[in-house]
Formats: sequence, C-alpha cells, structure tokens
Amino acid sequence: MTRFQVLSDEQWDAIAELLPARTGRRGRPFADARSIAEDIIYRYRCGIAWRDVPQVFGP
Repeated sequence: MTRFQVLSDEQWDAIAELLPARTGRRGRPFADARSIAEDIIYRYRCGIAWRDVPQVFGP
C-alpha cells in the first residue's frame, strides 16, 4: 500500500525539528513523526472521525 503524502518535503523540513524523535524510552515505541503529523493534518483538514481515516494512513 502506497503512503499518502500530505506535506511537501519543504513543509516537512520546516516543522521536523519541532517534533519529538525516538528516544529509546520505555513504553510504546514512537512511530515515524512525519506519518503521525500527516495523519493528524489529514484528519483535521477533512473534519472526520479517527475511525474514518483511510487505511492508507495505517493503523
């Protein structure tokens, strides 16, 4: 399944350093920051419930 890209590379470069990185801490492993940010942006742009976000964004 191909990943849907919401942010351009230039947009991602502008915000990437503001987001947390993997730290090796205990607990649930932190996923890819870009995919999480794009999921959140898509959800709020469309105004849909989390359960209705397309599968292309992953679980």
